[in-house]
Amino acid sequence: MRLTIFGATGGTGLRVVRRALIDGHRVTAVVRDPARLPADLRDRAGGPALDVVRADVMDPDAVQAAVKGRDAVVSAIGTREGRAPTTVCADSARSITAAMAAAGERRFVMVSASGFANGPGDDPLTRFVVKPLLLKPMLKHAFADMRRAEDVVRASGLDWTIVRPPRLTDGDGKGRYRAAVDRNVLGGFTLARADLALALLDHAADPSSIGRVVSVAG
Repeated sequence: MRLTIFGATGGTGLRVVRRALIDGHRVTAVVRDPARLPADLRDRAGGPALDVVRADVMDPDAVQAAVKGRDAVVSAIGTREGRAPTTVCADSARSITAAMAAAGERRFVMVSASGFANGPGDDPLTRFVVKPLLLKPMLKHAFADMRRAEDVVRASGLDWTIVRPPRLTDGDGKGRYRAAVDRNVLGGFTLARADLALALLDHAADPSSIGRVVSVAG
């Protein structure tokens, strides 16, 4: 596939870039600061498999060329504000979807931090105690931002998929993951970023996930 990846210097986005290159995809990595990419990827930039585009994701005009002619666009953008109010996820979703609409492209996959939200698929303790009473108050601003981002994506008219992971870990991962459509994964408390990257690429190529929220976990 020809892929554009936003958030490519972040913990998840970098894993997506590497996994996509291993799998033989043609990757465009949109970054604010190319110097934050690892040296091996900077060395590959401009080659047959990897383009690096320096652009402000919040400017639809600046990223329109980067999404034009792609089979799928993946956003791994997340907030770095901790517990502070933020709009980065919603604002970036609004910009990317506007750029895709203007470019005539349709396939969009977005990572959503709202995998911490309680709902069907959780065990009773997790659904009614841990998530609503512990996690939601602590992460309320990040949740609010991501909910707004999901609303933007749903209203975009694109062929979207929202992927919701739980707490992410570093490391090589297991090379597999569990998934549930429109519900949480039972006992799905963690997932390696490497396995999230695998899930994002799998669902970008899967038309059955269009218009669905897919929860993934280890």
